[in-house]
Amino acid sequence: QVQLVESGGGLVQAGGSLRLSCAASGRTFSAYAMGWFRQAPGKEREFVVGISRNGGTTSYGDSVKGRFTISGNNAENTVYLQMNSLKPEDTAVYYCAAARGDLGFHVYTKEQEYDYWGQGTQVTVSS
Repeated sequence: QVQLVESGGGLVQAGGSLRLSCAASGRTFSAYAMGWFRQAPGKEREFVVGISRNGGTTSYGDSVKGRFTISGNNAENTVYLQMNSLKPEDTAVYYCAAARGDLGFHVYTKEQEYDYWGQGTQVTVSS
């Protein structure tokens, strides 16, 4: 089992940047495929980005391609989400998630494929 804690959210102006962190405790996060999702008020949770368990494959949602980057630090047991060129429509609660999965090279993009979730961190982008 793994526990996930997000941090790094906040208020930023449009065009600015933020870096979110997802710290994993318990089992090392390298045993899981990791992902970031977000949920804006009144909307369904949306896939943002995922990385395979072996770290070799990533997948990005269309709305964040070219602006967001996922990375991981095995020594720190932490996954990061670097968000650049932020837009007001990026405003949401951002959640980190971990998937046990069987495929080391696979990126999971569906909410139901993930087994563990953090509590979320609020990102607000002002225009």
